Amino acid sequence: MSNTKKLRSADWFGKNDKMGFVHRSWFRTQGYPNDYFQNKPVIGICNTWSELTPCNGHLRDLAEVVKRGVIEAGGFPLEFPVTSLGETVMRPTTMLFRNLASMDTEETIRANPIDGVVLLTGCDKTTPSTLMGACSVDLPTIIVPGGPMLNGRFRGECIGSGSFNWLIKEKQNVDNYTDQDILDVEIGVARSQGHCMTMGTASTMACMAESLGLTLPGAAAIPAVDARKKVMAQLSGRRIVEMVKEDLKLSRILNRSAFENAIVVNSAIGGSSNFIIHLLAIAGRIGVPLTLEDFDSIGSKVPLLLNLKPAGKYLMEDFYYAGGLPVIIREMRSYLHNNALTVNGKTISDNCAVSPCYNADVIATPTAPLQQNAGMAVLKGNLCLHGAIIKPSAASPHLLKHRGRAVVFENIEDYHARIDDPELDIDEHCIIVLKGVGPVGYPGMPEVGNVDLPLKLLQKGVKDMVRISDGRMSGTAGGTVVLHVSPESSIGGVLALVQNGDMIELDVADRKLHLDVSDEELAARKAQWQPPTPMATRGYVKFYIDHVQQAHLGADLDVLRGGSGSEVVRDLH
Repeated sequence: MSNTKKLRSADWFGKNDKMGFVHRSWFRTQGYPNDYFQNKPVIGICNTWSELTPCNGHLRDLAEVVKRGVIEAGGFPLEFPVTSLGETVMRPTTMLFRNLASMDTEETIRANPIDGVVLLTGCDKTTPSTLMGACSVDLPTIIVPGGPMLNGRFRGECIGSGSFNWLIKEKQNVDNYTDQDILDVEIGVARSQGHCMTMGTASTMACMAESLGLTLPGAAAIPAVDARKKVMAQLSGRRIVEMVKEDLKLSRILNRSAFENAIVVNSAIGGSSNFIIHLLAIAGRIGVPLTLEDFDSIGSKVPLLLNLKPAGKYLMEDFYYAGGLPVIIREMRSYLHNNALTVNGKTISDNCAVSPCYNADVIATPTAPLQQNAGMAVLKGNLCLHGAIIKPSAASPHLLKHRGRAVVFENIEDYHARIDDPELDIDEHCIIVLKGVGPVGYPGMPEVGNVDLPLKLLQKGVKDMVRISDGRMSGTAGGTVVLHVSPESSIGGVLALVQNGDMIELDVADRKLHLDVSDEELAARKAQWQPPTPMATRGYVKFYIDHVQQAHLGADLDVLRGGSGSEVVRDLH
């Protein structure tokens, strides 16, 4: 370690006074030798392992591999837990707790003798939440994605974890799947450690981290159980020690160019719509100006190169064997800021200069893409004054321009109670409108925007309808689904005023979402509108409701935007 660079941890371990004695002596209970306290970079390993987060169930073992790399490079590794967010089990939605986990991460890093950070991530919100927290402290930081599962298997076919979920109602009621069929899928769809192997939010977040320059090259797509994942983890442990010596902080990597690169890459891989709300929140923490409109202006003309479920045919294991994200980055170099810095000290272009594609059916080229103009579309209109989004690559082309009659559900309970009622006045030309599922209203903005279609329409062979809500959609899902309507209904956005029978016009090409009701009529409805009763009156949920921002700002808490840095002046005695 250079004598000219004082370690942050030296304020704890480098003093020969009472507090230095206190800090070191209690650490010695774990058997650390004396030289560990003598100018070794302390590397915090932020572990989102939990048995309540199945996708991250292997991270405790992966942490030990990272530690090997840290020790080899002359660092002092200290693992710490933070709030872990299990997408498949937490109620009412992990999005409610993303900001809480970011607070846990931020304050744990800031309060402790840490010089650099390794974020062990996997399940959907564990990547953005820990990165948001780390950004607000701004120390040298590297991400080690936990990796996707192996391909799901069912009777000789590959199936995607997550994506099949949205087909169960149809499979049971239309395709006559038996209970045993469903059980066989359940057993075979998630057959190894790791997160969802479709291009859902977890895989999207891993690719986001790599495209931002925050992982070693190629880290995003390696399957969780592949031995090369451990190699990447060990090399990341070595690299974070060097990053501390170089003072390579997050703020040096996460500039505007990095965010624009991430938007381009997300469009090229057909990434989750949740990417938008998480990247906006990350930008708000690190202080990079980023707006909802940027996702359209930068990403909507980008070709789709990755043939991956739910928009395509293959799964993450196939993506890795085809060459992984470095191939996408190399192919997209004419769209990217190629000089953007990454955690290994090289540019993103240099990292991916030699990245051959091994399967052209999995990864296409910009000259022969799977789809032109595949990025997110940002809609505007009287129904979404601050914007709404739609993922055209996941939508039905014939519905991208559509005018239909609104069938309104006031909340998710109303939807569940009535959607399969044979007497429900609905046909395939109608537009399903779901209220009360935004950041404040649910609370937490759940992934319910792609609600199931009415059973009577599924039995007629209807596969898709326009659906509009102030909620989100899983990255594993598809459909012509308008999401993130802002302002949301529960705070009095125009969505709250939609009534059964109103005509709504969607025109994705013109970026328009319009409620065909006069301003005078809307004003009269607004005068009669009463806000719903808050879903909580105490605790974190009350704090969340009072401080959460709307979707077009990333749904972070207003008190968390920006950062407090890494300095802590006062000691504990």
